Amino acid sequence: MEYVLPGLGALVSAFAAVVWIRAARRQDRVVKRLAEDQVDYDLWRLANNDYRRDIQMAVFTVLAAVAMATVTIAGISLFPAIIVSLLALPSAVTLLYSGAQMEIAKIAESRVEVEQKAREVLSQEELAPLQWAARLAPSKFAEFPGLEIGQAYDASSGVMSGDFYDVFRVDDHRIAAVIGDVTGHGIEPSITALQAKYLLRAFLLQYRDPGQALQELNEQMFVLERGEEFISLVVLVFDQDANTVRYASAGHPAAFVWHDREVKPLGATGPLLILDPKGTYHSREISWEQDDVAVLYTDGLAEARKGDVLFGEDGIASVVRRDPTVSAQAMTSSLVEAARDFAEGPLTDDLAILVVRRD
Repeated sequence: MEYVLPGLGALVSAFAAVVWIRAARRQDRVVKRLAEDQVDYDLWRLANNDYRRDIQMAVFTVLAAVAMATVTIAGISLFPAIIVSLLALPSAVTLLYSGAQMEIAKIAESRVEVEQKAREVLSQEELAPLQWAARLAPSKFAEFPGLEIGQAYDASSGVMSGDFYDVFRVDDHRIAAVIGDVTGHGIEPSITALQAKYLLRAFLLQYRDPGQALQELNEQMFVLERGEEFISLVVLVFDQDANTVRYASAGHPAAFVWHDREVKPLGATGPLLILDPKGTYHSREISWEQDDVAVLYTDGLAEARKGDVLFGEDGIASVVRRDPTVSAQAMTSSLVEAARDFAEGPLTDDLAILVVRRD
């Protein structure tokens, strides 16, 4: 009997050691994952504390099992054997609550996994609007020899907007610049804007005349039945061999071209898109020489307001006249700053600007 008690204690402690070791392994995974994710430091400290506790208990129960097994094998007298066997009591309590202990470790591991997935979802939700906005109005374009491009984009209601612009090569010697505005704010107009942008790109590659491209775009966008949405848009196609600009405008605020020491407005050549499925669009052509500048913008620039007075087309034209020799990006910045100074504060509408200079 004197050897049975420490023998049973050794067995109980051995089982308890297995429980603590398994719990410690799970807590170790939790601690490592929290460290990799660089989450809140206090949360990591709590998890690390649980891990150290499990390690300590695992070491204790292993030593207890070894001590009682030694007593049993060595045949130590009854009283010392009973004293050593008392080491089995914490191990017995561990076995009694072993299910709960493993459940706590599993909960901790599962919670970290859930939090990690939640952070990934939040990260995607934060990045998605930025990536969407980058498609509508990229911050950088490819290099186009002979052209210098400046741009500005500001969605007043966040990062989602119905404003968009595009600059791309149509063929070896022609480059198209487009700017447009879908009525409304938020995700729905931005979806329409993205559809219009890439459909127009396809039509400009297909048709030489930008007016015909707008005609096709209007028919296709009307079929989509976008409710009360309408699109104003202007497209300029720069022909660097012929030294011309051919343009078409669907009810868009007048773009401006600095040419022959004058600022010339490029008015609308057709109605708003999606307004009339049978609307007609045509194009016009003007000269395009070295150091000429084209300024395209959405109405957020012209409608900068001080009381009831608008910055307007006159304000835009005056900025262009003031120093038409500056770089394209400098002129873009000057336009934004002039509108903000006029409004004496932040602009309240979505804003997009493209400035194209011929080197």
